[in-house]
Amino acid sequence: MEITQPEGPSFTVSGREVSWQKWRLRVGFSPREGLVLHTVGYSDRGRLRPVIHRASMSEMYIPYGDPAPTHRFKNVFDEGEYGIGFLLNPLELGCDCLGEIFYFDAVVNDADGNPLTIPNAICMHEEDAGVSWKHTDFRTEKTEVRRSRRLVISCYATVGNYEYGFFWYLYNDGNIEFEVKLTGVISTGAVADGQRPGHGTLVAPNLYGPHHQHFFNVRLDMAVDGHRNSVHEVDSEPLPVGPGNETGNAWRTRKTLLARESDSGRLIDPFKARYWTITNPDVVGATGEPVGYKLMPGENTVPMAGEGTQTWNRAGFAYKHLWVTAHDETQRFAAGDYPNQNRGGTDGLPSFVAADRPIESADVVVWYTFCAHHVVRPEDWPVMPTSRVGFHLKPVGFFDGNPALDLPPSAPACHSTLGSTDGQEPR
Repeated sequence: MEITQPEGPSFTVSGREVSWQKWRLRVGFSPREGLVLHTVGYSDRGRLRPVIHRASMSEMYIPYGDPAPTHRFKNVFDEGEYGIGFLLNPLELGCDCLGEIFYFDAVVNDADGNPLTIPNAICMHEEDAGVSWKHTDFRTEKTEVRRSRRLVISCYATVGNYEYGFFWYLYNDGNIEFEVKLTGVISTGAVADGQRPGHGTLVAPNLYGPHHQHFFNVRLDMAVDGHRNSVHEVDSEPLPVGPGNETGNAWRTRKTLLARESDSGRLIDPFKARYWTITNPDVVGATGEPVGYKLMPGENTVPMAGEGTQTWNRAGFAYKHLWVTAHDETQRFAAGDYPNQNRGGTDGLPSFVAADRPIESADVVVWYTFCAHHVVRPEDWPVMPTSRVGFHLKPVGFFDGNPALDLPPSAPACHSTLGSTDGQEPR
């Protein structure tokens, strides 16, 4: 497949500043976090409205669930112990990214402290993202359809046996998505003839992949129309049958304000369709509600390791999905500054929120933890097909209506050369 843009890409770059569609942002980098986004904003009717001040991955943690001596010690903090930025790949056009590509280099230090450039460490390009919106008038049979496009900013890190791709997507309807792509080679163990592993999956004769989990925590220094934001937990709940709900089909959403740091440390709940909103109570939208963005969870779970384990003691952040803290520049990492020296409960998010600072109408940082729960399959051997996990940020009352309504129609085009309508097999 070949992606071409004869008129060139629709983004512009000035240094590290990127303008694309109505989005404005800066693409940054740090040796520990890797790719960092700064000052993400959306131009709405001529006014640049901030959404996120700084977005970065604050920790990666991979505990193994096999008690065998060769696996039970594996509790790796890939970011806090190694540094994702140091491990980024130089990317290649046509392999890691397709289309009209703009690359950013990254600079780290070598073992002697000298600057070392990783060329093409961060890739930026555009992708078609399917239908943005569509409607067919069944009376007139007139159809209006608009294609969606997204800006992709990504990088890949090789961490031992695994490859991790980190992808930020900005959509022209105001949505933001973060996705981690996992591939590479699984860590394996040996079993004797005729035996089956108790804590993993047989992938080849005498070879198994142990159960393990990949935890990621993303730090979102929010700035929804400014730096005074509040966070609510939103659940959907059915109403009891009775007056006003005689047919029993009514349900509503219930908002719970997270007023202090001790109120955070929240878990997902798919049975309540739970999500969290970050709003600005000082700015009211067209419907009279505060403008905001909502964090929509994706695939997720919690650590399988219980109290007293290494995971419990050193990765307390992973036992809750959403944390909210008052802004503090010294608090950058979910497991603390030095997770390999953490003896248990002394650093990271659990200790941050112990201060119990107020977070209503405040400069808040939202931390979201998500997990790729890996029960290995035979299909993951010898090289694992890419697995994906992440979350979405979606505007809720931030705009007066669909911000992609003004997308221009695409020119009708069909390049169908692979099929036929005469009953013959496709060529």
